[in-house]
Amino acid sequence: MGYTERNEGEPLESVSHMVTNLPTEQRIFLTGQLLSLLFAFLFRWYVSPATCGPNLRHGVAFLLGICLSLYCFGWLSLFLIGEVVLGYLLLIIADPRRVHVFTLLMSMTYLTVFHIRRYLYPTDEELDFTVPLMMLTQKISKVAFEFHDGTVRTDQSLSPTQKRLAIQSQPPLLTYLSYTLGFLGLLAGPVCSFNDYQIFIHGNEKWKNPVVAVCRKLMLCSLLLVAHLTFSDRFLLFNDPQRSVIGTFFYLYVAGASRRPKYYFAWTMADAINNAAGFGFNGISEDGTERWDLLSNLDIVKIETATSFKVFIDNWNIQTAIWLKEVCYDRIPFSPLFATFILSAFWHGVHPGYYLTFCTAIPVSLAARRVRSTIRPLFQGTAMNRAVYDVLTWLCTQITMSYTVAPFLLLELGQSLELYRSLGFCLHILPVLVLLILPKNRKPHIADKNVNKTVCDRNYNHMKKQN
Repeated sequence: MGYTERNEGEPLESVSHMVTNLPTEQRIFLTGQLLSLLFAFLFRWYVSPATCGPNLRHGVAFLLGICLSLYCFGWLSLFLIGEVVLGYLLLIIADPRRVHVFTLLMSMTYLTVFHIRRYLYPTDEELDFTVPLMMLTQKISKVAFEFHDGTVRTDQSLSPTQKRLAIQSQPPLLTYLSYTLGFLGLLAGPVCSFNDYQIFIHGNEKWKNPVVAVCRKLMLCSLLLVAHLTFSDRFLLFNDPQRSVIGTFFYLYVAGASRRPKYYFAWTMADAINNAAGFGFNGISEDGTERWDLLSNLDIVKIETATSFKVFIDNWNIQTAIWLKEVCYDRIPFSPLFATFILSAFWHGVHPGYYLTFCTAIPVSLAARRVRSTIRPLFQGTAMNRAVYDVLTWLCTQITMSYTVAPFLLLELGQSLELYRSLGFCLHILPVLVLLILPKNRKPHIADKNVNKTVCDRNYNHMKKQN
């Protein structure tokens, strides 16, 4: 996959050539997602809640998931089933007061074993088996936490979001298998809440037709796939001592931006698959059109135009951010930001670059908060000042994010440190100086009062439940 001289001047032929010559891993993923899309349409047409009961829909979703898993992973599918069995056994036999802790530890340990296997024996000849395990880790732990909230904790001790997600009784085995191993989110997510999945299976939500939303997302997927095939290999990330500091930062931005279409494609395709099955309806927008963004995992426009570190993170891998908030950030009594970034690093894998990225993100996030709370109010007087602030913060956000995620792309510790050393570790030192110099503002600016509103709070199913 990549650009060659003989393809120059023939973009369509070039893309066609690259698609047909994809590495085995990417070819299996692409065909697997296309197969999932076909399953999704058939599921909505022939296994609709109007003609089929919940148990039949659960059973079909589970069996299609097993078929998809066997196609993509072969005998490794046994390990997917194994983790689900362990998760369900814990749900049955573990003390409900501790089941969420035991389940998170079990699922993270199980995942880490296969991350180590992938690290020791990397290959492009099979689809990365750790990706569905990462999705399973989220699903299994989410159910355990929500079951704990619904059966042990009192309503007064739960936040509004936790109250809406709480599971009041032990899920039946078939329901659990359908939620964890169903075909809709097997290969690339997105992970949804157990209660939202139940609403979808039981057909409790009425919508017209998702075809328009699916077609739009598939058209966007086509453009993103072309962008990925065209640009992903053109900007290899490496440290060039001949580049200036400004040149290095610019190249980091371009290299990072050229990698993003791969993720944009995978998550948009996964969203389209769920929508094709009739899952993902999120109410009616102000202009009267149906919203199909309940399971959306990203907002490309907000990512590319982000004017703060937080806005970028909040719109990137949204459902994983919700999971991290649910199982870690909202429950850790001290240093929740640190604990959440470390859990995220472990969840991603064992490559040193992951840990360097998330450890770098901690002071950067804290410094970005401090700047926003102390500097931003000074620029809110006029439209011109606000525009200047937005341009400057967009530039700073893109530079900082490119710097922070470089080890995530490089993976290896030596190359990452060499790159940071060439830049004088400047964006490690600067956030520390910001935290030392700028005063801590305990009163958030009035314009930011809704800034912490989570995606779950914009969930149509949960708003209906609350009302």
